[in-house]
Amino acid sequence: MIEVREARERDAPEIRDIFFATYGEDYTYPQFYDERSLKKMIFSDDTLMLVAHDTETDAVLGTASVILEIGAYSDLVGEFGRLAVLPEARQRGIGRMLVTERLERVRGRLHVALMEARITHEFTQRIAQKQGFAPVGFLPLKWPFGERRESFAIMLQYFRKALAIRRNHPIVVPEVSRLAEMAMQNIGIACDVIIDEDSAPYPHIRDFRVEELTTEGYWGLLRIRRGRMQHREVFGPLRLNYGFFRLQAKHSNYLLAYEDEHLAGALGFMIERYEDNVRVFELIPVEDRSIQFLLSELERRCREEWGIKYIEIDVKADAPRMQRTLIELGFVPTAYLPAFAFTEVERLDLVRMTRLLTPLELGGIELISPTKEIGELVIKSFTERYVVPRIAEVAPRVGLFHGLSDEQTLRLAGAFDYEKFEPGEVVFREGDQCDDMYVVLAGEVCIRLDARDVELGSVGVGECLGEVALLTDSSHSATASACDEVETAVITRHRMVDLVRRRPDIGVVLYRNVATGLGDKLRRADSSHADRR
Repeated sequence: MIEVREARERDAPEIRDIFFATYGEDYTYPQFYDERSLKKMIFSDDTLMLVAHDTETDAVLGTASVILEIGAYSDLVGEFGRLAVLPEARQRGIGRMLVTERLERVRGRLHVALMEARITHEFTQRIAQKQGFAPVGFLPLKWPFGERRESFAIMLQYFRKALAIRRNHPIVVPEVSRLAEMAMQNIGIACDVIIDEDSAPYPHIRDFRVEELTTEGYWGLLRIRRGRMQHREVFGPLRLNYGFFRLQAKHSNYLLAYEDEHLAGALGFMIERYEDNVRVFELIPVEDRSIQFLLSELERRCREEWGIKYIEIDVKADAPRMQRTLIELGFVPTAYLPAFAFTEVERLDLVRMTRLLTPLELGGIELISPTKEIGELVIKSFTERYVVPRIAEVAPRVGLFHGLSDEQTLRLAGAFDYEKFEPGEVVFREGDQCDDMYVVLAGEVCIRLDARDVELGSVGVGECLGEVALLTDSSHSATASACDEVETAVITRHRMVDLVRRRPDIGVVLYRNVATGLGDKLRRADSSHADRR
């Protein structure tokens, strides 16, 4: 007979053996291979660890745990994970028993249960779904397993009156809205988000001096935090006022931005060296001008100095400026977490934003509905956001970007989507109404007049397509098709007009560059026509 009970100190060696048998030497959490670490978790008030054992032999056949405080102390959020069953004991319902027992034991202690479900197979997703967990996000390549990184579905379940005290009508940018709608539908509440299309990002200022936090600077920053943090936009499991030594114990750090000798802001983050991950948990803006600088500096250090592969930050859903800032820095919304953080008398929705610093090579994944729908949405968003670093790579060759500052280039690049064309595929046809303008990132596009059966030439990397029709609101005067495999950045008329309306400084340079590029193409076409004569 199989029974589930709380783990005891003497179970530590068998729990370790289960993880070895299940994952080999590649499990993401090495503490589950260490007996001393396992014993500390067994005795900890912050962790519930269960085992399934055979009552006749007392052999431990499976284990599962809940980390009871993954948010701030008042958030009442627990993470369900670390479920493993001996290979020879599978197909006996042990996993289902462990999940059920975990839920029963924590219902009175939590408001929200979170599970990051593996997607290399359907097993964990199906168990979680049967136990009432619903998918709200997809985390690509979050955890390393040996030589590869794995993706996870993020799933939630609510207890007590968590949703009853949720703040209604959060404000999100358009890139978040569809994900929010799907997440709310999955957990069974009406989507009530308000879409903000007008909020600008925080300004891009570079003239700050940056330092890392030391004990000397801690107390001064703490005084600033106590006076400034009435309207938090970033949430995480730590805060500055938890104490400097606790921050150190959690391998956390702060970047401080100074203007002359005055502190302008601070950004708190944890580095998980084994996983090559960084999680941002606190932002303290003394001046709003420091926000994008600090986030940019962290992203640069992660990419250039620390070898980080994955950056994660949870942003309040009522913070569209912060969402817009992160999107322009290459972050993508990967999860929408209703009622995830507790503040004062209500629970707030959060948006999980992810910056990947490694190629999006997912490998084999198995997603079940509705996890599949959310996964496909997030993957599509990453594919589209792929255009921002690609534009940054080719920007020196893109006439459209000549004369723009780094901040203006980033802002313009963020308005583009990504589209790929196979050899011979038509980009647009002569006579079609124009709604898009393309920038060629790779390959070559052939231009021809179908009505006259005349080849006009080709457009290469860094050049534009469809700009005349876009600007004049007319139909295309020629047909464009891919000469070979072509990658493009594409911007719609609506996005172009909206960007220019909000950023006329970009619009002046943009229209000048479009006119210059058009003149160059016309001269080439005239030259080619003269040669044929």
